[in-house]
Amino acid sequence: MARSALLNVMVQAAFKAGKSLARDFGEVQNLQVSLKGPADFVSQADHKAERIIREDLMKARPTYGFLGEEGEEIKGTDGAHRWIVDPLDGTTNFLHGIPHFAISVALERQGEVVGAVVFNPATDELYTAERGGGAFLNDRRLRVGGRKVLSDAVIGTGTPHLGRGNHGKHLVELRHVMGEVAGIRRLGSASLDLAYVAAGRFDTDAEGGGRPLEAGSVVCGNEQIAKALREVIQRPIPSR
Repeated sequence: MARSALLNVMVQAAFKAGKSLARDFGEVQNLQVSLKGPADFVSQADHKAERIIREDLMKARPTYGFLGEEGEEIKGTDGAHRWIVDPLDGTTNFLHGIPHFAISVALERQGEVVGAVVFNPATDELYTAERGGGAFLNDRRLRVGGRKVLSDAVIGTGTPHLGRGNHGKHLVELRHVMGEVAGIRRLGSASLDLAYVAAGRFDTDAEGGGRPLEAGSVVCGNEQIAKALREVIQRPIPSR
């Protein structure tokens, strides 16, 4: 597959940070039995990966803005472009030695995301996409699943963390969805959930709908599945 120069920059930054995370991930199991525990170590790994990505991206395009999960936003002099980075999506999995986590890097142009990379260094799966150019897993073009009814679909979802979100509302939504689908999976990495939809492994990520960058939730899938799931999620919450 042919990648643009900008997408290659993103891929190389993700690979470089991935090597660092892979080394740190190899140490997590040893830390599980230490007195201090792995939480501080994982936080350091997260910050180190973001620093690696930021340095590579800003070196390649020093006028672009940068928004990372771990640091403050850098305003670019360019005004039109911004990198958006999550250096470790799936921190809880990483913390517990579960090899399902990812680096995600996106390029925003005039408020619209035009390129994205999601890389799981534990499995060497690289997902890439550019607006108008399709989506790929490594060098294989991806297509969403062709299932048309919810009863055939496996649904990926996120759940609110302890102390965050409306657990009651989410449980009601899950109850509605469980009765309509072939299965529900909660794997712990939103970026990989969405990549799995593109690969046809999942049929949607069932956290909500509307404008995801503003609302913080998203429903995705092929046209039929996304529409049907949205209708199920939006059913009224029982009064008792």
